[in-house]
Amino acid sequence: MQSVVCLIGAFIAAAVFRPGSCVGTVIGLYGETIVVPCNDGTKKPDGLIFTKWKYVKDDGSPGDLLVKQAQKDEATVSATDGYKSRVSIAANSSLLIARGSLADQRVFTCMVVSFTNLEEYSVEVKVHKKPSAPVIKNNAKELENGKLTQLGECVVENANPPADLIWKKNNQTLVDDGKTIIITSTITKDKITGLSSTSSRLQYTARKEDVESQFTCTAKHVMGPDQVSEPESFPIHYPTEKVSLQVVSQSPIREGDDVTLKCQADGNPPPTSFNFNIKGKKVTVTDKDVYTLTGVTRADSGIYKCSLLDNDVMESTQFVTVSFLDVSLTPTGKVLKNVGENLIVSLDKNASSEAKVTWSKDNRKLDKLPDFSKLTYSDAGLYVCDVSIEGIKRSLSFELTVEGIPKITSLTKHRSSDGKHKVLTCEAEGSPKPDVQWSVNGTNDEVSYNNGKATYKLTVVPSKNLTVSCLVTNKLGEDTKEISVFSQKNEDGTEQAKVIVGIVVGLLVAAALVGLIYWIYIKKTRQGSWKTGEKEAGTSEESKKLEENNHKPDV
Repeated sequence: MQSVVCLIGAFIAAAVFRPGSCVGTVIGLYGETIVVPCNDGTKKPDGLIFTKWKYVKDDGSPGDLLVKQAQKDEATVSATDGYKSRVSIAANSSLLIARGSLADQRVFTCMVVSFTNLEEYSVEVKVHKKPSAPVIKNNAKELENGKLTQLGECVVENANPPADLIWKKNNQTLVDDGKTIIITSTITKDKITGLSSTSSRLQYTARKEDVESQFTCTAKHVMGPDQVSEPESFPIHYPTEKVSLQVVSQSPIREGDDVTLKCQADGNPPPTSFNFNIKGKKVTVTDKDVYTLTGVTRADSGIYKCSLLDNDVMESTQFVTVSFLDVSLTPTGKVLKNVGENLIVSLDKNASSEAKVTWSKDNRKLDKLPDFSKLTYSDAGLYVCDVSIEGIKRSLSFELTVEGIPKITSLTKHRSSDGKHKVLTCEAEGSPKPDVQWSVNGTNDEVSYNNGKATYKLTVVPSKNLTVSCLVTNKLGEDTKEISVFSQKNEDGTEQAKVIVGIVVGLLVAAALVGLIYWIYIKKTRQGSWKTGEKEAGTSEESKKLEENNHKPDV
């Protein structure tokens, strides 16, 4: 037997060759009009007289449906059964069967009669219907770990041909292994419509991991596409194998905090009552899994446990640490010291872990606390000590004031930039800030004070030579210093005198230098004469003249 596939209209037809015949196949849809083509819908032959459609009855005998004369517009329906009101013929001689049903699954024959020939074309009609969406019913209320249990039944209805059902877990196909997975499928037909319903029962051996698993049922049918049921999940019952104790309070735990202990077990359904061991004391809680410690102190640090009511051996342990930080600083507050004195700073700390200490002065971070063995004015300021561990920070401070009697360190003068004024500068140290008094009046008084150092400036225009004093005072004492200030005229004369004196001194130094050179020269000349034994050219007369010159008084 040989087979061939043919295209008939919009359907896929399978043609099977039998001795002396060729029967094509047409697939129609249930409830819709079935189109049965005549001679694959090819062009009508020349000299066509009529076209006749007939069919094979249920008992195998032939039955007429209709005849269409070539010269007439309307066909004559000859059927007397249920086809009488459901058959008609199309312009291309195709048979039209309204409201298709499974009863239409039979062989229909088109007979074409012309002046020259008589041909018959047989077509087998098959009617398909897509099944309803799959539904999982009779679900198990719960599954037990390791026990084979009927999970549910998947059902699809009113299909032709019958649909195939496939069970899946998390989109993975389940395969019947006869032990842990058993799948039983049945097909039933409706006595009136002949449509098929398929049901599939799944027996499944659950595991703990199936708590979050999703089970679905997929219906496969020739009409496609696949249809998938709504996912179903099932509670899995299994005994507790492990208990865990958690500290759910914010970390780190500090003194005064409330600490909540939570006991959990991995059984399903989970236990709702537990025993808590609170530092050696057994406390039972029912219908809850937490125990709260209120206002903890460092004494509450220690080991805590929880266990099942009926099994003290299955327990979990946690060590709770209550963090604390005690800090003491000496001195604190306002501290008053005299310059040059000693200041001892001590910091005592007690903490649950290693504490970090940082110092700052006037909001500027210090690498370390300064040496206060001999206080200076620059040591004054606000010192802040920050001591911290994780989650806890303490800040302590002292404000140091260093006082001292004023002392003038410098009193100077210089000309202003325009050369017309004298600027006097008096520098002093002391705390509290010294006040200044000048013995003369001036202009453009300037004062600056920083770290116990004060600078006072006074601009004057002296008309005569003056002795100016700078007096600095505070509540602890005073200091004064004087400086001579010349008028502009006298200062110019003094400058000229200084120039003349300088010139005279320079000339005297030059004359002395020339005499020294000459004396050295004469001395070397005489030494040369002694060595050769020769007499000098000047003889005794020149010697006398030299002696006379040497004994002459200086002018």
